[in-house]
Amino acid sequence: MWDKKWVIGNWKMNGRLQNNNALMHRFRIMPTADRVVIGLAAPTVYLLQLHNAMQIVLNNRILTCAQDVSRFPNNGAYTGEVSADMMADIGVDIVLIGHSERSLYFGEKNEIQRQKMVNVLNVGLTPLLCVGESLEEREAGREQEVIAHQLSILEGLDTKNIAVAYEPVWAIGTGKVATTGQIADMHAFIHKQILSLCGNDVNIRILYGGSVNAGNAADIFAVPYVDGALVGGASLSYDSFTAIIDAAQES
Repeated sequence: MWDKKWVIGNWKMNGRLQNNNALMHRFRIMPTADRVVIGLAAPTVYLLQLHNAMQIVLNNRILTCAQDVSRFPNNGAYTGEVSADMMADIGVDIVLIGHSERSLYFGEKNEIQRQKMVNVLNVGLTPLLCVGESLEEREAGREQEVIAHQLSILEGLDTKNIAVAYEPVWAIGTGKVATTGQIADMHAFIHKQILSLCGNDVNIRILYGGSVNAGNAADIFAVPYVDGALVGGASLSYDSFTAIIDAAQES
């Protein structure tokens, strides 16, 4: 898992039972991609449907991924929250932490994201930390400062497996994609920061996210330190998503 390209689809707030079933049916006969870790992050209400459907995929294991998790551990009087234990109970493999939309719309900062990371690790799941700078921060030349602050929550975690998705906020859902030079510079910086925070013996996967599609995936995967992609809208289409997986398999 830690030496393969990762392609994780994030459905965000999309999906309906019937449409999900139709999409899952097509995945059941998807060609083998043995050099790629494939995952889909569905809304919480569809995670069990996704997990059950993926048990009968013929050629690939598709991981069940959650888009978020509660900062509160175990059980408790936290109406509307879903704990890491509950995620593990229904077969979730990977949990997204700190997506920019959680920061933007729900005010989540480092302290909350750190709590979520710890909860996920404590139940044996894999957190995927999302980091990224705004356009204003990029234009001010503060992108490395911003990313370093976001990555600081990794220090001292009880794990030697670190997965991070770099998603420049100005490229999420906008159709804009960072240049390969910008991606290369930031992924190299993130890799160096992780080694500094977590030690030289850590396993690292750094994904790029931000309007990744079938047309640009191959070029992105060729960039040093790009270990995969966190895919948004394109993951809602079987043809687009599998084209990205194919590009990862061939990279």
